[in-house]
Amino acid sequence: MHAQQVPIRTLVHCLDAKGVRMTHRRSPRPLARCFGRCAWFVGTAGMVLAGCSATSLAQSPAAASERGAGDNAAMGSLADTGPSYPELLQLAEAAEIAVIVEIADQAVVKAERAPGLEAGKTRLYLEAETETLLSGPGVIGQSLTFLADRDLDARGRAPDLKKQRYVLFARTVPGRPGELQLVRPTAMQPASPATVERARVVLRQLAEAPALPEITGVREAISITGNLAGESETQMFLATQDGAPVSLNVIRRPGMEPEWGVSWSEIVDQSAAAPQPETIGWFRLACSLPDELPDEAFLQDDGTSRARAREDYAFILKDLGPCDRGVG
Repeated sequence: MHAQQVPIRTLVHCLDAKGVRMTHRRSPRPLARCFGRCAWFVGTAGMVLAGCSATSLAQSPAAASERGAGDNAAMGSLADTGPSYPELLQLAEAAEIAVIVEIADQAVVKAERAPGLEAGKTRLYLEAETETLLSGPGVIGQSLTFLADRDLDARGRAPDLKKQRYVLFARTVPGRPGELQLVRPTAMQPASPATVERARVVLRQLAEAPALPEITGVREAISITGNLAGESETQMFLATQDGAPVSLNVIRRPGMEPEWGVSWSEIVDQSAAAPQPETIGWFRLACSLPDELPDEAFLQDDGTSRARAREDYAFILKDLGPCDRGVG
């Protein structure tokens, strides 16, 4: 169920080339004339609008940050062509705000005022109506503006995005109420039911789960045999961006399938379990572990121990499966 949209009027202010402030009521033709005379630039972290701002005359209620039912549903059952779990998680971690919007109006930014624009794309100034705030401040303006690079259509023209719904992953622009900065070129995703549901799950995980460190490599690896034939234990200690301890453990017992787990603390827990697919723990490992154990990580010189450690590491990677980070 969508949040009720509140119709509002927005005043768009632009500075022309002479620095004279012009004010237009929002309508397609005045909007385009105004935007054609604005100054634009691209920031190093993303696209930011300069010289234009939108002032909202109304705000959506805090209740717009509604929680959707079914966040615990298995995302694997939501098959469509939308973004992968890793891509959504990266967008959500980088964003200050995640919001569902409907595009109300658009204007094409002239190529000479769109530095860094890739071939086959156009830069659009978009004005959108807030529909549902998924994550971020409790109150957000009903009217939002932002820049986005989109593919040209088959005729080489800008696509018509009006009345289309999108999930945005963005940051606010300091000192410019109502303006957003997309965190990545892919941070504007069509708001299909599957993508919205995946986004809700990812945002809920980030809000509820403890922060897990980013993996940068494998620091040490050791593999020892047990008292019985075919019994062994391999421990791998991972390097992390902030130095937090993380370890992997593989247990092999005669006549049983090998088991592995991850410990996100200084305690190496033999009972630790492997992370469930499409969770933050799974992402940290599946999308960051190297393809092979580095030679400098081995604490043992004998070939048998090293070969067993490599086999156990390959077992972990196979169980984790591939990581589809997406592009952009």
